[in-house]
Amino acid sequence: MELLDDIKAAKEIVQALLKAKKSFRMYPETNPMFAKTIEDTHSKFKNFFDYRDELTIKIKQNELFCDSEQIYSSAQKEDNIALFFFKDGLREITFKKEFSPKELEDFLKILTVDYDRDVLDDDVVTLLWERDFQDVKYIVDEAFLTEDEDYESEAISEVKEKTAGADELTKAYEDAFTEEGVKDISIVPLTDKDLHTVVKEIERDAQDKTGKLITIIFEMLYQAETKSEYEDVVHFLDSIIEFSIRHGNLETALDILTRTKNVMNTPSVADEAKKHLNMVFSFLGFDSTIKLLGEFLDSGIEINEGIWNEYVAFLDKNAIQPFIAILGELKSIPARKNVISALITLGKKDIGGLAKGLQDSRWYVVRNIIYILGKIGDKASADYLLKTVNHGDIRVRKETIKALGELGTPGVLHTLKECFGDPEVQIRAAAARALGSIHSIAAKNIILQRMTDAAFAKTEFSEKKEFYEVLSHWKDSDVADFLIKTLKSTSFFKRASNDENRACAAYGLGLLGSKEALPLLYKAKESKNKILREYAYSAIKRIEYGR
Repeated sequence: MELLDDIKAAKEIVQALLKAKKSFRMYPETNPMFAKTIEDTHSKFKNFFDYRDELTIKIKQNELFCDSEQIYSSAQKEDNIALFFFKDGLREITFKKEFSPKELEDFLKILTVDYDRDVLDDDVVTLLWERDFQDVKYIVDEAFLTEDEDYESEAISEVKEKTAGADELTKAYEDAFTEEGVKDISIVPLTDKDLHTVVKEIERDAQDKTGKLITIIFEMLYQAETKSEYEDVVHFLDSIIEFSIRHGNLETALDILTRTKNVMNTPSVADEAKKHLNMVFSFLGFDSTIKLLGEFLDSGIEINEGIWNEYVAFLDKNAIQPFIAILGELKSIPARKNVISALITLGKKDIGGLAKGLQDSRWYVVRNIIYILGKIGDKASADYLLKTVNHGDIRVRKETIKALGELGTPGVLHTLKECFGDPEVQIRAAAARALGSIHSIAAKNIILQRMTDAAFAKTEFSEKKEFYEVLSHWKDSDVADFLIKTLKSTSFFKRASNDENRACAAYGLGLLGSKEALPLLYKAKESKNKILREYAYSAIKRIEYGR
């Protein structure tokens, strides 16, 4: 299919989604039009997937693109599907060929939620994440989400500040005329810029006072001689840190921590003072302090990544469990992201302490802990992760298998092999991908053993294709020979199943870029079997044109 035909099919999908969005709002699920809408829309995707395995749509504020071609544009605010995705931070969305009618129905339900009227705490991205689509992938601009969440609260705050300022000025104006001796006063009205300057001055004055207070407290430290005096200094510092967090001012808290660290590194400071000052850092990891920090993170105030990382660097491993506790309570994506980032840093200090989070009753907390352990990459994590392979939630099992693949320790191979016996196709496919990540000869042999097993022939085409795709990660002669042999195979009985295997082999050869297989692929392109014919054609295009 030519490029222009690809674009035409992509445009038809977008128009079908717009039409479906309206239909879903008009008809209940029991209405025949509801099912027909899903069927018609899914047929548009099938038309596109006849020639491509994935549809990737890049999202701009008022435009959608497939490759570099524009497939949608609208300057309107209402029913603007590009703006609908863009405003919640989506920048790219990919639909895989296995995208099912059920997944399409769930996707359309998200698409048609009335976010202005319905009472929701979640945005589009959160709903997509909670649905955990297998064949829909997306890229999110996290920075945009944080900025967008902050905008409304900041705007309201700004209006309130200006209103309060205006009221105070009015009162002062009225009071002035009630005083005796006031005559012929020329009133010059303040502009918004003037009011903004006044507010800034007030804020700066408050910061100056805090800085002076901190300086005084450290002077008290140098003058302190008794245990009681040292305890008072620590109490004052803890109180200012708590006040700063409560008011969203991490910079001041960070300043205190930096000064405290410098004092502790000063040889002339008494050991008794250093002993007490160390309690300031322990205070950061208290349950109450972390809970307060969680409220601050969830408030929507934008946090500088550098400042956050510096603050986390002062925390000790006693903060791990309190962070895990609030991880399941946070409502915003940026807040969860910051806590996960902190746990990745802190978890390196205590893998065992972090792994206690795997016993949490909330599946989403367990999945986050598994993700964090995978990011840390400590081989010792494997022993803890192996215990979650049989977790009751499939999403947790998938994350565990992925993490085991990233760790790649020899001890996980047997467990991943056992996952091939799981009744869920998603788990079997995840195990194959994990073995592909390990990329060892032993992992390759496990994949090949599975693919040559008699039970493998009875699996669905999508699962077979997944295994062939993973096998193509090993770009060696053994894999090429296996794929060519499979493509050559013939069978009088079970011909449909054999043709599926041959189609998958063609797909794998295309991924390998095997030019030696071109004669066989051209021959397969003339097959009477549609799947084999299409996959052979796609493989030829990929090898010859890099498409």
